[in-house]
Amino acid sequence: MVKTVIGEEIRLTSVEDRLSKSPLSCQVGLVIGKISTSLDRGFVFDLVPTPVNDAGEPASWIVEGKEDGNKKKGGSKSKSQSQSNSLSSLLVDKDWVAEHARQVSRMLVGGMKVVGIYISVNESLFKNSTLVLCQTVKGVADAAPIRDSNWDERLLIHISYSPRRWTCKNCSLSSNITSSSLRPCDFKMGRVLSTLQTFKCIYNFDIRFPIFRKNALSSGSFAGIVRDIISGHAEELKGAKALIDGNLVDVDEQCASDGVHEVEFLIPFTQHASFRAYSKEDVVGILVFTGSICSFAYSNSKEPISQALADIKGDIISSLHSRLDVICDETDGQMDSVADGSGESVNGVLNEIPIPQLQLQLSRNRCSLSFPRRVFVPWLGDTYICDYIQPSETLEVLKDHCVELMSMEAPTDTSTILEPEGESVTLSTSSFWESVIPQSPELKLSSLNNSSDDKSSVSRRHLDKSSNVSILGALLVLVLSILVGVIFFVFRT
Repeated sequence: MVKTVIGEEIRLTSVEDRLSKSPLSCQVGLVIGKISTSLDRGFVFDLVPTPVNDAGEPASWIVEGKEDGNKKKGGSKSKSQSQSNSLSSLLVDKDWVAEHARQVSRMLVGGMKVVGIYISVNESLFKNSTLVLCQTVKGVADAAPIRDSNWDERLLIHISYSPRRWTCKNCSLSSNITSSSLRPCDFKMGRVLSTLQTFKCIYNFDIRFPIFRKNALSSGSFAGIVRDIISGHAEELKGAKALIDGNLVDVDEQCASDGVHEVEFLIPFTQHASFRAYSKEDVVGILVFTGSICSFAYSNSKEPISQALADIKGDIISSLHSRLDVICDETDGQMDSVADGSGESVNGVLNEIPIPQLQLQLSRNRCSLSFPRRVFVPWLGDTYICDYIQPSETLEVLKDHCVELMSMEAPTDTSTILEPEGESVTLSTSSFWESVIPQSPELKLSSLNNSSDDKSSVSRRHLDKSSNVSILGALLVLVLSILVGVIFFVFRT
């Protein structure tokens, strides 16, 4: 359990001013921060309000009495009435808050996580609504999990406007959510962002994964297999050694220097699970996963270097998962639009299966998939957040996401947006023999044209001629050797 939570004073003061001017009687949103198990502390960078849903309704509202018809959605504040009415209760659109957390978590880099939720409501309503708030916290944790972490809690920050005060509680993520799942912890404001150190890594990878024949009747889709590959590569990356600014360092020490620290990972060749021998009876194809990823991570100056390396490794894997999620979400949206008649099919074909839903073991055609590229946007202080841009999209999509999801101003100067990923992440498949013996004449595709056949014939004729010349030369050498031997023998006798 985290005993102390420190919030960025400048940002939280701004949030407090925003809430005091808001006409809403309650507001719910996400807590963006970092949990340091080594320091036994939590750090809060910012509070991001959950936007209204597609119907224009807020994510939280107050119900007066027992009837839903008297609920006030986004109405004006009535503090004295809310405090005196003991039957009032707080309702939260838990699914919408969880979806907000899922999308915001994609925009965060290493060392930044959705660590909980906040609620701005009066004290009496907060006490009457602990169960629904704990359920909301659990939904957020499921939608935006913190991978490779043993921290089984999230933060619940309560901002009360009468009296004005901040409180923070640890919410347990046990399966049995009750009001006793909340435990208090110390909360104070101070400097957080100025104590962060920046680590950057350009990570290149080339993974070749076999598509096994024995699973030809299984239900494993393209997306499912790729998720397994990413998870497997995460285990390999855990054991990788690192160079920081070109030097091997003691990872148990703190990083003393300032500035952006360049990180390079060294993975032993023998640890690549994809480098194994398989025969044609075992596999039907090869899945090639290549690309270059730019990763950032932010670590508190008092944390050891090992924590920064763990954060940047986690960011690399999370980035791969997020890119795949973006593709799958787009595919699901296209399928839904075609199903309800609001979308158009390509060339009038409705039964074409999108690549993320393909059964690779059953597919005999080549397929290739380009992942979204990652771009970085200035956020708070010297920190960056990220977003993923499809090949067909522009930076305008990025600006919309910043406004809607992060409640920040859209970047006006595009020169401040970082686009460091020159080589896009791609996925492609090929048959077993195309990968093992790509030049075998017996396995050439039937689509080769006549000119290719003619060139092959000419090449074979040249090969035959050169073979005949070699045989004649060998015979001449043999005859000359015999003649020299006979003459030498005659002269000696």
